[in-house]
Amino acid sequence: MEVVVIVLGVILLVIGFLAGISILWTIGIALVVIGLVLWVLGAVGHQVGGRKHYW
Repeated sequence: MEVVVIVLGVILLVIGFLAGISILWTIGIALVVIGLVLWVLGAVGHQVGGRKHYW
């Protein structure tokens, strides 16, 4: 799940940068950060949202 969020965030970052649409850039950054946080928490074994693993 977190990989999908990170990839979607990167895609939105690229589209926002190329098209000059700042809202896509902002949403892309937020998705990348959320995906990285979920990935790190899952990697160290912490439960996220009551689940040990997201996939």
